[in-house]
Amino acid sequence: MSTNKRWLSVVAAVLVMGAPAAFAAEVPASFDSKNCKAEYPKASLMNEEQGTVSMMFLVKADGTVADSKVEKSSGFKGLDKAAIKALSACKFKPGTKDGAAAETWTKVDYAWKLD
Repeated sequence: MSTNKRWLSVVAAVLVMGAPAAFAAEVPASFDSKNCKAEYPKASLMNEEQGTVSMMFLVKADGTVADSKVEKSSGFKGLDKAAIKALSACKFKPGTKDGAAAETWTKVDYAWKLD
């Protein structure tokens, strides 16, 4: 192996080993699900729709939502839209980067269940 290729291998190994440490300093945002609930859409209740929607929220350092998207649908557009709308209005505990409040993406699963 030539000297240049050895250095390339060493640099790549150092970058790969150092990558988890860089990401370990980031903590995603969170919220209290007891204080932030979505209202069951009337049409979904009438049709007995249930399911879990997986969403991603970009939470700013002040705890407000800057962006949102559905990662995996519940199978029902009405339930997905209601969850995004309700949770986007919630106040999140901001995530942190290196110990300081920062804008971070966080995943939230919301389960719609009929009792």
